[in-house]
Order: sequence, then C-alpha cells, then structure tokens
Amino acid sequence: MATTVQDVIERLTASVGKIPNTMDTLQHGDPNMEVKGIATSFMPTYRVIQQAVSMEANLLITHEGLFYSHTDNTEMMQKDSVYQEKIRLIRESGIAIYRFHDYWHRHQPDGIMVGFIRALEWESYVSKYLPTAAIVAIPRMTAKEVAEYAKEMLSIPFVRIAGDLSVPCTRIGILVGYRGSGALSIPLFEQEHLDAIMYGEGPEWETPEYIRDAVYQGRQKALIVLGHAESEEPGMKYLAEWLGEQFPDIPVHFLRERPIFQVI
Repeated sequence: MATTVQDVIERLTASVGKIPNTMDTLQHGDPNMEVKGIATSFMPTYRVIQQAVSMEANLLITHEGLFYSHTDNTEMMQKDSVYQEKIRLIRESGIAIYRFHDYWHRHQPDGIMVGFIRALEWESYVSKYLPTAAIVAIPRMTAKEVAEYAKEMLSIPFVRIAGDLSVPCTRIGILVGYRGSGALSIPLFEQEHLDAIMYGEGPEWETPEYIRDAVYQGRQKALIVLGHAESEEPGMKYLAEWLGEQFPDIPVHFLRERPIFQVI
C-alpha cells in the first residue's frame, strides 16, 4: 500500500496532542501524493531543495520555514526576485515541503534536544530533561575543553565562549536553538548548580552579560554559544534516522547545509 504525504505527517505528529496555532504545516505540495523518498533538513534552502529533488526525494521535512521569518509572512516578498526564483523551483519540481518545528520540540523528550545529545555522545550523562533544557553531568573538563569537544563532535568551524575558560565543568545546561534568553538560561545556574551553559543563540545583552558580571564577582561560570543551526541540525539528522525506522521501504536522507557565517 502506498504511503502518502499525509500518512507521514500523521506519523510525525501522532505522539503529541493537537497544537493550536502551530507553525507546522504542509507549506507546499499535495497531501495525497505518494512518497517516493524523504529528505530532512534544518533549513529549506534553495540548495537543499535542489539536492532533495536530485535524489528523488519528493517530501522535504524541514525544521524552519521557507521564507526568512518564523511565521513565513511572504506579503513583503511577492515582487522579490529571490523569493520568486525559490517559488519557481518548488512549483516546477512538484516537491512537498512540510515544516516540522513545534511538534518535534514537543516530543518527550524534545526530538531536537535528543539529536543534539546523541551527536555529543552524552546520552549516558543526562541528569534530567526540562521543558526547554537538558542538564548533563559529565566527567570533569574545563569550559575551553568542553567548547573544543563540541566543536569537534558537531564538525563546526567555530564556537563562541564567554566567561572563565578555565572553570572546571561537571554540570552543564543545554538549550538548543533560540532558547538562550536570560529568562530561560540565567535561573538554571543557581537552580541546577551549573558550571556552564551551552546554547544555540540568544540576545547578547542578556545571558552573556550575566556571565560577565559573575566573573567580575569572582564566580566561575562560562557560556558556550554554538549557533542556531549548529545546535538544531543534529535533531533533524536524528529525525531522518527515526523516519527510516518508521518507513523502512522509503529512502530517507538527511541534508546538512554549510555553515552560514564565515569568520575573518
């Protein structure tokens, strides 16, 4: 029996109750189309769509939206040439594109977080999962060594670190994506007795400045900033593995993008 796009969507969302006002929608394509191949990605870039089409994956499952905003408001883009070319590629290829953001984060535990922990091979060090964070208890390393380890395991060209690079770390808070706000990050230091936090991104005037003041006061704390995509791509790789188990007769691929920023 053929598997349709709608069949895949229902499998993806089955373990989570209906989420009101979700961003997770079929952004393009026919829900009744038979799925011949699946690709997952963090971001549905022009290049990723081309790659998916070239490998005959007619369903692309992406974490972020197509058109450069969380809500994919395209009103301002209608006459933009970049937007028009991307729309042309999508329409002519016939590919279906489904955004899988809210439901993957609502999985228990958070699917993006699980993928990140797996990428660092820290599964056995997880102390607890919180709604927006994970707490890990690792063998003793300095903050600099933790940053270098993450850089190596994630195969990324750079990370940023603030605070005391020599602080011995055994308890670390992890927040993927855009969860680095002071409201989410700062309370964890004292509530969970953390030595460091590692997150994707957040406002630079919030948690980083808290770390600066902590160090000025003689408190050994550190913050490791990976980048939004760098912290969430592993979760979409994990999704590809999960989908391969759910649909063993359909080819499933993970498409990784190049780092968006270069350091000069």
